[in-house]
Amino acid sequence: MSSVSSDKALPSASRFWHPYVAGTLLGMVLFLTFAFTGHGLGASGGLTRLIAAAQGQLAPEHVRLNPELANAAGGPGHPLNHWLVWMIAGVLLGGLTSGAAARRLKLETFTGPRLSPYWRWGTALLGGLLVGFGARLARGCTSGQALSGGAVLSLGSWAFMFAVFAGGYLVAYLVRRFWN
Repeated sequence: MSSVSSDKALPSASRFWHPYVAGTLLGMVLFLTFAFTGHGLGASGGLTRLIAAAQGQLAPEHVRLNPELANAAGGPGHPLNHWLVWMIAGVLLGGLTSGAAARRLKLETFTGPRLSPYWRWGTALLGGLLVGFGARLARGCTSGQALSGGAVLSLGSWAFMFAVFAGGYLVAYLVRRFWN
């Protein structure tokens, strides 16, 4: 069970990387990803392959009959041998390593004074499901669209990110009363 923290107990900013340093390093990783793989960063393709592998074990006929899952599960080798799957594993391992090194590795739920932990987890789950559905519907995720598309100056990617930030500010304005 996770501990509950109010917004007054948020970790101090000094325990996190400086955003310019983190952004610069992320840009370098993105550049190296383009240089070595010919593709940008993104998580939804790796998750699709993980889902295809899991469903292939449980319901192989369903995977065979679903064109998207069949494509993710097919091709040369096992679906888990794709570089995007290993990128996701690296992100998880890197996050755990970073959290452990900064002594921030613990389970906790941050809530506002008018927001219960159950409400926080429920809205996070609903938001995650909606974002996951949107990523599948759009055939790509926000990180792929924003980072990879933005890096190659795709007009659609830039328009998408301005819309994401505008929507984020609008929703934050509407729900801020739960946090104050």
